[in-house]
Amino acid sequence: MGANLITLQEYKAYEGITSTTQDVEIATIIPKVSEFVKNICRRTFVDWVDDAKTEVLNGGTCLLLGEAPIIAISGVEKSENYGQSYTDLVEFSDWVLDSENQQILPINRTEFPYLINGYRITYTAGYGMIPEDLKLAVLDLVTYYMKNQGAVQSQIAVTTGNAQVQYLNQSNLPGHIKRVLDLYVLNYN
Repeated sequence: MGANLITLQEYKAYEGITSTTQDVEIATIIPKVSEFVKNICRRTFVDWVDDAKTEVLNGGTCLLLGEAPIIAISGVEKSENYGQSYTDLVEFSDWVLDSENQQILPINRTEFPYLINGYRITYTAGYGMIPEDLKLAVLDLVTYYMKNQGAVQSQIAVTTGNAQVQYLNQSNLPGHIKRVLDLYVLNYN
């Protein structure tokens, strides 16, 4: 698990909580909710803002990175020997960053030739400060779990012969939370 998307203090201020009686429960839920949101959105938002991330890709019409928005690319390298050694590719000669679409494009060719472990990219990405709408969705999601609304719920009475289990997934989220998270899903289409 990486960095949390909100802090205990932010949540308590949002909910107007001044006592410490729920601190342990809240502190237990925050990392789980942060990880849940990161999984839904397919990115970490804050984990690679200060520390460089390195990804190894095989090539194609462009190189799509696993984090966004891209802050800076410190290196794009190519390997002809399955990743045993790499040589630097030069920005604006071999590649260029398409900031709008968050992808690296080749220059003077239509694609990066397919090479197993052929391209190593080192970069930083994410948000120095979580966008306020995303933060609000995370705060509300913590409240959702604090009120046990994410627990198994049954619409029918459980008797000896029947039982019903309802699992929470992205489509079961409250609409106002789901709408915000949908804005931040990293989509590769």
